[in-house]
Amino acid sequence: MNVLDLARPEIRALQPYSSARMEASGGQLLLNANESAWAPTGDSGTGCNRYPEPQPAALVDALARLYGVCREQLLVGRGSDEAIDLLVRAFCRAGRDAILVQPPTFGMYAVCARIQDADVVEAPLRPDFTLDVDATLATLTPAVKLVFVCTPNNPAGSVVPRADMERLARALAGRALLVVDEAYVEFADEGSVADLLDRHDNLAVLRTLSKAWALAGARVGCLLAHPDVVALLRRIMPPYPLPLPSVEAALLAISGWGQANARAHIDIVRAERARLRTALARLPGVRAVLPSQANFLTVRFDDAGAMYQRLFDAGIVVRDVRRYPGLDDALRITVGTPAENEQVLAALARGKGLSGGAALLKSSAKDGRGVAEGSAA
Repeated sequence: MNVLDLARPEIRALQPYSSARMEASGGQLLLNANESAWAPTGDSGTGCNRYPEPQPAALVDALARLYGVCREQLLVGRGSDEAIDLLVRAFCRAGRDAILVQPPTFGMYAVCARIQDADVVEAPLRPDFTLDVDATLATLTPAVKLVFVCTPNNPAGSVVPRADMERLARALAGRALLVVDEAYVEFADEGSVADLLDRHDNLAVLRTLSKAWALAGARVGCLLAHPDVVALLRRIMPPYPLPLPSVEAALLAISGWGQANARAHIDIVRAERARLRTALARLPGVRAVLPSQANFLTVRFDDAGAMYQRLFDAGIVVRDVRRYPGLDDALRITVGTPAENEQVLAALARGKGLSGGAALLKSSAKDGRGVAEGSAA
């Protein structure tokens, strides 16, 4: 069975829109797109008066090298969110097909499905927020065309072992596309499963430059998948997904200098994650700090609402995740700079008779009571 047999037949038969830029290959005087002949004020050579390439060749090649795939296996777009939406629209017939998710997890999978009028089947994570492969497969129905797995998971921070991913991909062959969201994988001990693409045509991997590469404002993400899946999604993708300034920012971020800079920051985040986890666990009112392989920590409190307000009053905004199943007492805290992390600890410690968050953070690093990062993820 070809992986495209899972897709909507009307999408497979669709005649895609042919953009002016697609028809301009080799041209020098471009008069086919009704663009302005003059660059805008302050353009500085970017060329924003012209439409960008539908799939910018330099960026596609650079990202393919970064992720270790062929350029035909890569689709670049506006963050991971666009790829999620394209997958749902290409593979799920309205009112008939479904996706499968493991809550608590990233909410955009379900949002995109419901916009498409596709059902959302749930196979909840275990109480420790790890993936139950048997439960996931037992929940599968013939209507499910996409199975989303987020690792490291958002909002819990747990990872799915590579062996479980391979088992899922094999079990779903001919039945559904396995979509692995690796938005936070750069912060994890276990690496990407993109190298499995050549062995499983029903595997797709989501990557983003928003997190480790510090380009949340540029909105650049990728889908890594079988070339036939990439070609199918291009049929329904808007013709000019990436603005030229975003392309330039992405090329700089993943250049040699940019990669060295990003990896230095990743090392800081991983070290701060360990120290912050230990310091938070020592605070009165903290029930537990969940193991995390991402750039955040999810923390259980005796009174999460009061702690949220205390942080907010100190000018610190964290994510209230109490609406997620199994996390009704929790807040998600992004790991910031060392100084920002000290501010968080100081704000949480205020009024508890403690000497301050900074002292806790420093002492936790000294006394060796930190939790091993890979121990429970």
